[in-house]
Amino acid sequence: MSSRNLSIRSEGVTLDFGNGAGIFDQSYHVPEGSILGMIGPSGCGKTTTCRVALGLLAPQQGRIETLGRVPTVFTAADRERIGYIPQQFVLYPRLSVAENAAFVASLYGMPRKQVRRRMDDLLKFVDLTEAKQRLGLKLSGGMQRRLMLVCALMHDPALLFADEPTAGIDPVLRARFWEYFRQLRDQGRTMVVTTQVVSEAIYCDLVAVMRKGRILAVDTPTGLRKMALGGEIIDVTLANPDDMRRAIESLKRWKEVVTDARRSPASERDLHVVVDDAREWLPEVLNRLENQRPRIVVASAAPIEVSYDEIFIKIMQMDEQKQAAHA
Repeated sequence: MSSRNLSIRSEGVTLDFGNGAGIFDQSYHVPEGSILGMIGPSGCGKTTTCRVALGLLAPQQGRIETLGRVPTVFTAADRERIGYIPQQFVLYPRLSVAENAAFVASLYGMPRKQVRRRMDDLLKFVDLTEAKQRLGLKLSGGMQRRLMLVCALMHDPALLFADEPTAGIDPVLRARFWEYFRQLRDQGRTMVVTTQVVSEAIYCDLVAVMRKGRILAVDTPTGLRKMALGGEIIDVTLANPDDMRRAIESLKRWKEVVTDARRSPASERDLHVVVDDAREWLPEVLNRLENQRPRIVVASAAPIEVSYDEIFIKIMQMDEQKQAAHA
């Protein structure tokens, strides 16, 4: 993919603060018009990764381009194409919602008439129209987050960074934020969103899994599931547990379709079958078992929906095993 199709291209970027802090050998690409979710525990380097992409910090090794430019030499025009929502409320508590938005717009030299029109559209977008004249200090935490989103969008940036925008807010508002982000993506904007909430991976086009300053994987949510589990899992319950061995042997011989077949530790009758696409291959797996002689009777079968918490734990464990092997 050429740089013209990428909002961010990072190749081997390292910024070592010492004592294990920093970011290390980071390579990732963010296509235009997509949402990249950076997911990992507190202190894993998500904010530092964003600051390097914004040009606020310079890498010691590697190279990064944001919107086709090296961030540390951004011009004012380059910066006008970027929006940023920090973790903490950084606007003016004694200015109203409208005054905060107008002040930020003035920093970009926006004409007053354009400011009013843009502000009205954005306040409606995030359901803050009724709070237009309310002071920042009178806003709830969720309303402050929405105001920061408005201010970050006033100058209509092509690329938006949102650092932990859903931290500490209730699930309903969290889902609403992701609804905002997806609408912005559908309008052609690119977004980088950091979060510790693993389940938010499902809202992203791409997910970067981070640990100790390193990016362990960058893939689609479905791709991460397959990476962690080797594929998707079909849970097959056998009518007769004595058929388990024959069922496993038959499925393991079907190497072009079945990645693995193993008994579930939770039940003597449950068989876990790993395939590329569980819903596509479920009927064929059942046919193969029931066509055995003697017939293997299946009591029930269904794809297993593994949570992203489990998937991320598995990816972390895989990394720990890899690091131990290299130690």
